[in-house]
Amino acid sequence: MASADMFPNVSFSDVNAAASQEAAGKAVFGLDPASGAARLSLVRPGAEQAFQIDLSDAQIFKLGSMEWLCVSGETEAKAGVEEKLFSRAIKVVLRTEAESKAFSLAFQRWKQQTISGKAGESLENGSIVACKSKFDTKIEASSAQMYFHYYGQLLHQQNMLQDFVRTGTYYAAVMENRADFEGKVVVDVGAGSGILSLFAAQAGAKHVYAVEASEMVEHAQRLISGNPSFGQRITIIKGKVEEVELPEKADILISEPMGTLLVNERMLESYVIARDRFLAPDGKMFPTTGRIHMAPFSDEYLYVEMANKSLFWQQHNFFGVDLTPLHGSAFDGYFSQPVVDAFDPRLLISQSTYHTLDFTSMKEDDLYEIDIPLSFVSSVGTRVHGLACWFDVLFNGSTVQRWLTTAPGSPTTHWYQLRCVLAQPLYVMAGQEITGRLHLVAHSAQSYTIYLTMSAKMWGVGAEPDGILQTSTAKLELKEPYYRLSQPQAYMPQDQQQLPLSSLQAQGSGQQMQDGLSPGITVEQERDSAAFTR
Repeated sequence: MASADMFPNVSFSDVNAAASQEAAGKAVFGLDPASGAARLSLVRPGAEQAFQIDLSDAQIFKLGSMEWLCVSGETEAKAGVEEKLFSRAIKVVLRTEAESKAFSLAFQRWKQQTISGKAGESLENGSIVACKSKFDTKIEASSAQMYFHYYGQLLHQQNMLQDFVRTGTYYAAVMENRADFEGKVVVDVGAGSGILSLFAAQAGAKHVYAVEASEMVEHAQRLISGNPSFGQRITIIKGKVEEVELPEKADILISEPMGTLLVNERMLESYVIARDRFLAPDGKMFPTTGRIHMAPFSDEYLYVEMANKSLFWQQHNFFGVDLTPLHGSAFDGYFSQPVVDAFDPRLLISQSTYHTLDFTSMKEDDLYEIDIPLSFVSSVGTRVHGLACWFDVLFNGSTVQRWLTTAPGSPTTHWYQLRCVLAQPLYVMAGQEITGRLHLVAHSAQSYTIYLTMSAKMWGVGAEPDGILQTSTAKLELKEPYYRLSQPQAYMPQDQQQLPLSSLQAQGSGQQMQDGLSPGITVEQERDSAAFTR
């Protein structure tokens, strides 16, 4: 079902009424829950009753730059028969010209849906009109409901706002690149609390369209109204970017679409769709690109902790019941959970590699499956317990290029880092090559299944070029991680060889450290720092 379009600040009056007075309220386009018919509801704050306009026979007339007249037929039952007696005319006044354009577009879109056929209504030739958007066809309704409910709560918005690495880097990226925002039309994709819209307005945006599908729009409207010097240039539009219409093209998109491992929650797809639908040619995107970084790690403490979780199922006499038949399944279940925590970069045993996602050019279906070949050279002789991952994004501004990183060793963000732990570790020597594959497959629960393969190659004199000594595989669910945030910091065994700390700071995070040492570091700052090597 198509989501509603809401205009939270309108005034309206019934032209038919003898003593017509304009009332402030909100206008909501949506479907009647009983009939499925498209309608426009005009609601006063605190009022139980609302003007309900059936869009099937309604028309709209422009009275001024921000004024519209909605005319619809009224019926009255006489002797059990509905008769159309008169037309009702409702005058609607919007706050800005931009909102006025958006209101007109929403009216036409919802009316066209009525003309095309109501949801599930059989047409003459027996076909069924589906009102599902692209989002609805690929995402489970239950997952979407939980997702929008989660982000509709202020406590979760606060958690993100209080991530000062995240919020501060966005603020710096916008303010340092005012030239990209001044006098420009901006679309905030998944606006949430509206904080990025307010940043864009502070930077001089001509107008900002804040698109948000959750109930957070009510809070965002109050926040924006409470900052009138900026809020008068911001229009909040309730709906999914796959469905809403905007009155003009955007010069720049701004969004925070990143999830755990960059891609979790599949909002990057909506970001790309917004680019295709709303961004003008040569428009900018903040962020511009993203990179998933990977490196093998050794962490005996974590491995033992994971393995010991299943010891409960090795009891032979649990109130007279033998639990051991389920031990194998429990063991596999714990190792199917990616571990989310902040770890010491000295646990990495090789320089990292990365996979780039260019938001400005990639296709939406490029995110349905992501296949990343792996190749590393171990710096120490040790047991390899899995693959560590993190991400960074680049704000490629005209004035300053700024990175936001979640790398180990950098200030911690609410994304932390992620580790895929192998149930069967690999044994490697210093200089031995580790190869493999990280394969991410999207699913309808707004996440990914992770397929990981890691192999230790033969090495030394007489070794076959493509020979493999040992291989370990894992299947993990990105949507069901083990949040290990309150656990003690992992340690390294005393007898394990370690690279010098200065070398690990450069190599442990690999190219991530080269292009984004700390959250918000600029390319210029990086160039001036002696801690980096190219």
